[in-house]
Amino acid sequence: MRRASLVVGVGLLTVVVVFALVGLFWLPDDPVKVQAQQALLRAGGDHLLGTDGYGRDILARLMVGARSCLLVGVVSVAIGAIVGVPVGIWSGMSRPKVGRRIMQGSDILYAFPAILLAILLAAANGSGTTLTAMSAIGIAAVPAFARVANSATRGVMSHDYIAASRSSGIGWVEVARSHVLPNIAPVVLVQSSSSLGMAVLAEAALSYLGLGTPPTTPTWGRMLYNAQPYMYADWLQVLWPALFIAIAVLGFNLTGDGLREIIDPRLREDS
Repeated sequence: MRRASLVVGVGLLTVVVVFALVGLFWLPDDPVKVQAQQALLRAGGDHLLGTDGYGRDILARLMVGARSCLLVGVVSVAIGAIVGVPVGIWSGMSRPKVGRRIMQGSDILYAFPAILLAILLAAANGSGTTLTAMSAIGIAAVPAFARVANSATRGVMSHDYIAASRSSGIGWVEVARSHVLPNIAPVVLVQSSSSLGMAVLAEAALSYLGLGTPPTTPTWGRMLYNAQPYMYADWLQVLWPALFIAIAVLGFNLTGDGLREIIDPRLREDS
């Protein structure tokens, strides 16, 4: 029971990943082909979940949307971790005054949410690009990774073996690589899982606003936008993408909670 959240989270993520992988080899129909004569068909027959207002198969678009969602989420979180973790380690290993200055610079990014960053990047690179969504979500994730890495690094630096390593002539870079990074990796892993849930939600929001992936690319957020005019006539068009967004976000969050419980000994004792 203590691992229930991890089991449920991994189970939900397995559904999303399998759904995306199956879409690589098989699709029930062309997810982007407009077929006006088949618009708003009910579920059944050749279209297991029906069609949208443009006659496109909903199931096929959900499967392709799962790939887009996972791709943008994983790449954006990787950007946040690659930039934020070194910044956090640097600040954690620096003198307190220097570390505070570094973290203050990182905290400035908190004033720029992913949607605002996407608008700024769209003005520079053009709206409706996958790169815009990845960059905006990734930059917005940097402060969270920096804070987690900074806190964990300061905890590692308080141990005696760090002073012993320094006294033996080992440089700061080697200390960070050999001692700090391996010890903070579990904490970064937990943060990555939680950030993936936020990235999925942010990608859906950006796609809904037209600031994410290109309009021709099926995404869950774009499906919500396209289904909005028909939500009263056929509410299932809204339900399916919203359900998969909820499954993915809940899966990542529960997985992060489960990993945190396993990694943090205080939570294990409380449970």
